[in-house]
Amino acid sequence: MRKLDTHTWNRKQIFDHFRQLIDPYFGVVIPFDVTKAYRFAKEQNVSFFVRYLHDCMKAVNTIENFRLRIINDDVVDYETIHASATIMRDDKTFGFSFIKFNEDFQIFNKNFEIEKERIQNSNELFPPVYSEDCIHCSALPWFTFTSQKEPSSGRQASVPEIAFSKFTNQNEKLIMNVSVHVNHALVDGYHVGLFSEKFQFYLNT
Repeated sequence: MRKLDTHTWNRKQIFDHFRQLIDPYFGVVIPFDVTKAYRFAKEQNVSFFVRYLHDCMKAVNTIENFRLRIINDDVVDYETIHASATIMRDDKTFGFSFIKFNEDFQIFNKNFEIEKERIQNSNELFPPVYSEDCIHCSALPWFTFTSQKEPSSGRQASVPEIAFSKFTNQNEKLIMNVSVHVNHALVDGYHVGLFSEKFQFYLNT
């Protein structure tokens, strides 16, 4: 974890402005082509959700601004960002997970399975170990959406929030809309654009 010197930071004025707002978050919905990722999941008999979540986390970890968090009025850059995804139980309740990120898909998939089993055998909402070096993410595979709003925990919240919609078939391509909510004190549209490019790249490879 690296602490930034916000006094000399080139984003200081932007940071100071947006962190004073009641709701400093902004959100967009971006369509992604998941055709190749879906085909890979089916051919390899792995979860499509885990496949695209892994691609998403690889993209997140390449962009510094997505790794920044506000901790006790300081701005820190975490070296690695993990996934805190909602996982549904058989009774249709859910629990929050904390899935350790690894560049290796097989290791990440194993970490997901461990968290899935823990949640399926528990009625706890929160994981036993949690920190803000994560992304809050949710899959909404029952419908597609063109807008989406996440609950907010206040102006000091700084964990990005990502939601994945049901994919649809458009011109022989599978398109999935993805909602991205970020704290504008830390992340701008430019950085969301970088995330979009990286995420699509990993989905295609």
